Amino acid sequence: MQINPQSRDDLSAQIAKAIKDAIIQGDLIVDARLPSEAELCAQFQVSRPTVREALKRLAAQSLIRTQRGATGGAFVNRLNFEDAYAQHITTSTLLLSMNAVSFETACEARYALERACAPLAAHRRKAEHLAIMRAEIRHQSEPDLSDEAFCTSDVTFHRALVDAAANPVLSYQLAGAVEAMQPLMNIITFSARDRAKIIALHIRIADAIAAGDGLAADTGLVQLEQETLYLAKTVFDARSA
Repeated sequence: MQINPQSRDDLSAQIAKAIKDAIIQGDLIVDARLPSEAELCAQFQVSRPTVREALKRLAAQSLIRTQRGATGGAFVNRLNFEDAYAQHITTSTLLLSMNAVSFETACEARYALERACAPLAAHRRKAEHLAIMRAEIRHQSEPDLSDEAFCTSDVTFHRALVDAAANPVLSYQLAGAVEAMQPLMNIITFSARDRAKIIALHIRIADAIAAGDGLAADTGLVQLEQETLYLAKTVFDARSA
């Protein structure tokens, strides 16, 4: 592991990257103990605060964990998809809100990704996924359900559809689309939508998944995308008027 002291990049960032690269390349395996702070200081020719800052960066990414005591130190963590969801969702939310991505662009991306899950979900879904989807449809049908609760239920429904594909990589990638893009889209469209129409489309999609009909599930998602775009246009037209 090496750094370039002449580089303008922050030394702690360079050290964190060097250790991260060693983990990715397999030079540091899961549960391996990192060299001590003193050893890292000597190896990189930097101060202890610089090393500590580098370790904080790695810990913030869940790449390492620290343990106290005689047998303590910093150890390589086993990063799993579920643990990475929150960071992925936060990053996606910030990117969308700070970079003025158009509604149409976000909608296109979200449904293109989710439709990739439809045929897989139709063949791999388990009873628990269908149970969640059915439960959320019943919840959405409650007459006194608030807009906020409806939006939350909407996200949970689509999360179950994605997870039904039984592909952890897709579930991770869709965390940003479903749990970051979708809430932002709901904020724009909730005031204009007809809940009964959304629920009917959810029922159509859930029935298709239950029947193992990936094509019908895909068609349901296409119709839901068209309805979402229509609602957004209705809201934007009203604002401009």
